Amino acid sequence: ESSGWRQKSPGQGGEFEDSVFEERRERRPGPPASYRAKLCEPQWFYGETESSDDVEALTIRKFRGDLAYRRQEYQKALQEYSSISEKLPSTNVAMKRDVQEGQARCLAHLGRHAEALAIATNLEMKATNTDHLTTVLCLQLAICSSSQDVQRTTFCLQKLVSLHPFSPWTWGRLAEAYLAAGPALSASAASSHRQSHSTSRDKAVTSACPHSGKDCHLCFPEMLPDSSVCSVETSSSKSLKKEEALKNFRDSLSLETRMKACASFIRTRLLLQLTQSQQTSFALERNLRTQQEIEDKMKGFGFKEDTVQLMTE
Repeated sequence: ESSGWRQKSPGQGGEFEDSVFEERRERRPGPPASYRAKLCEPQWFYGETESSDDVEALTIRKFRGDLAYRRQEYQKALQEYSSISEKLPSTNVAMKRDVQEGQARCLAHLGRHAEALAIATNLEMKATNTDHLTTVLCLQLAICSSSQDVQRTTFCLQKLVSLHPFSPWTWGRLAEAYLAAGPALSASAASSHRQSHSTSRDKAVTSACPHSGKDCHLCFPEMLPDSSVCSVETSSSKSLKKEEALKNFRDSLSLETRMKACASFIRTRLLLQLTQSQQTSFALERNLRTQQEIEDKMKGFGFKEDTVQLMTE
């Protein structure tokens, strides 16, 4: 068979393979021609283009929208994205998904969060794999964080940790979201109660943890404004002020919220400890620094040591 001869079944003669009679390609003498990559001038897509609806023309307009978004010209980028969203063929799923994500992000930056969230919800329904779903959930998280909707932000993070249970940074953000959502609920309840009975303690609880978007951290007394600390006598020490403000913060969070936040911080710390042996340089420094920050934050919950150990187990 190696020489092209093939033996047929018994009683029949042999025959040659058809490939034996095929003509071989002639090799050209000398080195092969060098590869020349196509070079594009900067912002080549801003040149004169035909106003057609073919894929190439739509791609050029998408590039213009991407550059406008990069320059924080969100209204201009939204116009570019919207002009091609409906014209893309149904077969070009990847580009259509990118354009719709660009629309949602532009709308969020322009303060039109309801419209942005509607697009993101539609994208979530059309997600076909884990990567697509992760991208959509991160988009929803950015929109909800921008609108300071702590409840929706918490829900997005819950879905993300269900999808990626071994991501320590997602667990850490979920813990921060629980801390932000707790005072938000307490503030709404306190506002209705304040109509009939207003006290200085209610004011301290309401302002104990101001929202700061996705970077909201656990508020310790030294991070609180003076107006949020309960009034004390002038001769009181600074430590007493901190203890009083910390007590007010604990009171503003329900036991369930504190347990959820503490458990999420514990999960974050455990996952960081698992990856610690595989890291070096700045990655290891960030890991250890985050573990120490979590340790400091967990002291503010007021749980006993055996309770924390039980949650860790």
